[in-house]
Amino acid sequence: MTNVTLIAGGVGGAKMAEGFDMCKEVELTIIGNIADDDEFHGLWVSPDIDTIIYTLCGKINRSQGWGVNDEGHRALDVLKELGNETWMFLGDRDFGLHIYRTKRLKNGDRPSDITHDISQKFGITSKINLPTDDKVQTRVRTTEGWQTFQEYFVRDKCVPDVLELHYEGLSQSSITPEAESSIVNAELIVLAPSNPLVSISPIIEIPGFKKALQNTNVPIIAVSPLINGKVIKGPADKMLASLGHRPDVLGIAQYYKDVISHLVIDEQDSRFFEDINSIGISPYSTDILMRDAMDKKRLALKILEIFCTLEAKA
Repeated sequence: MTNVTLIAGGVGGAKMAEGFDMCKEVELTIIGNIADDDEFHGLWVSPDIDTIIYTLCGKINRSQGWGVNDEGHRALDVLKELGNETWMFLGDRDFGLHIYRTKRLKNGDRPSDITHDISQKFGITSKINLPTDDKVQTRVRTTEGWQTFQEYFVRDKCVPDVLELHYEGLSQSSITPEAESSIVNAELIVLAPSNPLVSISPIIEIPGFKKALQNTNVPIIAVSPLINGKVIKGPADKMLASLGHRPDVLGIAQYYKDVISHLVIDEQDSRFFEDINSIGISPYSTDILMRDAMDKKRLALKILEIFCTLEAKA
């Protein structure tokens, strides 16, 4: 049994989590992004964490990659009729989870404990840890000014160019004991193919988090979120370019060079092997596109194969 800690954002992170979750030889802990969290209709919504939860318990709407399967939107219809903004598309079943979380938060419960309890009640065996119990929120500056991440991502559909990012509350936050323990006790740490700027950075830049990663002596393997310079889902390629980073696998390697030791890229990007090696990161190539459950498990097994090879050489 291999203790794997996965650092993950939403859809791409959830797919990677599902792949490892299907591997019997893995004891999986996920540290999920909370910087996308925000309040809607008086309820606290945690999109990335909930996408991971819904995926691992089998409730996910697979055609979307987010939200709940067999969902209705009557509550949202009523809110719209009453004049509320309803661009944040929340379903009726989804509202139930947000009501539960918000009630617990108002009672003073730790966000980490709430997430743990939701996971258990939904029958999830892998652990889902929060990187911090403090409020950290991504802010995006475009030509329209500063806005919340969900305003940029959902309302504006990622159309405006991103000029600057800010993680509000980051400097005052602290790593949770659960997240720190999952790094210390991991035999393998994996960065999911999530947006490095708004899914992974808000996690690893939490005070104490990067230091914990840098102090570990286990392999840290990232999976590229880009294939041939394009993202599968989301605005990562566009955001990297607008913020001055290379929108390709070499740019991913450069962005993570202070954290990772290995990078898994798609076979289409094998031409970057020498350049990635030159900055001190070992590249590996395979088909990294996760189309279905078989692909997710296959990629997870490939990462475990890399890990076993590294262990044999140690």
